[in-house]
Amino acid sequence: MESLKRDQLKDAGFSDDVLPTKDKDRTWNIGNFFTVWMGSVHNVPNYIAIGGLFAIGLSIGQVFAAIITAALILAAVMVLNGHAGSKYGLPFAMLIRSSYGNKGALFPGVIRGVIAAIMWFGFQTFAGSQALSILIGKLWPDYLTLGGDWNFFGLSLPGLISFLIFWLFNVALIYGGMNILGKFTNILSPLIYIVFGGMAIWAINLAGGIGPILSYTGSGFEGNSILVFLAAVTAIIAAWAAPMVNVSDFTRLSRTHKEQAVGQTLGLVVTYLLFAVASISIIVGSEIAFGTPIWNVLDVVARFDGTFAIAISVLTLCLTTLSVNVTGNIVPAGYQIASLFPKVFSFKSAATVAAIIGILIMPWKLMENSTSIFTFLNIVAGLLAPITGVMLAHYFIVSKKKIDINELYSKNGKYNYKNGYNVNAIVATVIGAVLSLIGQFVPFLKPLYDISWFVGIASGIVIYTLLELSRKKKSNSQALNKFNRKGA
Repeated sequence: MESLKRDQLKDAGFSDDVLPTKDKDRTWNIGNFFTVWMGSVHNVPNYIAIGGLFAIGLSIGQVFAAIITAALILAAVMVLNGHAGSKYGLPFAMLIRSSYGNKGALFPGVIRGVIAAIMWFGFQTFAGSQALSILIGKLWPDYLTLGGDWNFFGLSLPGLISFLIFWLFNVALIYGGMNILGKFTNILSPLIYIVFGGMAIWAINLAGGIGPILSYTGSGFEGNSILVFLAAVTAIIAAWAAPMVNVSDFTRLSRTHKEQAVGQTLGLVVTYLLFAVASISIIVGSEIAFGTPIWNVLDVVARFDGTFAIAISVLTLCLTTLSVNVTGNIVPAGYQIASLFPKVFSFKSAATVAAIIGILIMPWKLMENSTSIFTFLNIVAGLLAPITGVMLAHYFIVSKKKIDINELYSKNGKYNYKNGYNVNAIVATVIGAVLSLIGQFVPFLKPLYDISWFVGIASGIVIYTLLELSRKKKSNSQALNKFNRKGA
């Protein structure tokens, strides 16, 4: 985009953060994309999810197949939905306007970039602060007894201090910029392999070798095997429902489309392959050794011998949580708030506001009832999957990978649709969300809820495509009738 045009857009109220990325700022290569999502794979919630798959009776082979299948699907969707970002340098907040309209973009934008992002930012910050408390407590045991019985709305003084320290780390990374984040993930990558590889080796040794683990058989499950397998895949993919929507916030920094495609594919598939080996070894190995599976990776660390091993392990867990929190939560929240109020906030100031709200919602309360957390996750996944479907259908099927940048930043351009809203996109999203979530309320339709992500993305693609084709057919018919009347 020409500099003059950028100046005009700034005068119109658009900040640099929501304008197409300049060529000089496209610095991410295959290595950056290979490592950026590693922290999002190797974290506590993902290990708990794998433990849940064993709990419902799946065997090692079935769990491994579910993990790899999920990784391949995830990589494909991330690359496809990131295409527009790498081609046009568009952030999610502006890209979404091409399918939902200038005003209609507020609907999916708020769901992804504000509600889901801020709540998960707070939750992940608290999760990371728990690991930080373990680390400080190992180095300074009296830390865990500071303040006695004093608490802040249920949070002890050591817990509050750890939360605020970890919160400041997140904010510091925001102000460091996206390039700093890329360098940060490159440093984190080898630590992840060392720590989680070490945990796997530790668990295998406890179990008496790899043989007993490979001989492990699940307790079996009831119901249709295909639906159970798809439900297992859904459980793994659901954690990525949000990043899949706004992946263009990262691919807009890519030097070429090929680099983001290769980097993300290799990064996700290779990382999930290692995650499969590590998680299965840790969960099954611990069950064989202790008679019960250790689903929380922090409980694994607590059984290590030696302060150094505990310290480096907990530090890595803190860093992985920090990585996923910034990439998956605070970045999209910052961009979305900045796009909603472009004359008020830049990305950094908007992200800071989001981070402050992340404190005010008191996320430690979410962990008092695990059921409410997973219910929230399922609902958000059911809402976001249709949005991903609409975005993919619009970009690849309706628009044929073509976006008119000048029209996109115009208030009255073709992407304004009717009064700023593309009704077809909103209708497809609502219907897709209803189909995804109705099983939670209607027992007969529970299978749809169990595979909500698949139902959501498929219905979003199909319904939006049909509605757009119908509109195009109607528009062509009207144009033909008008032409015939003139000819007559």
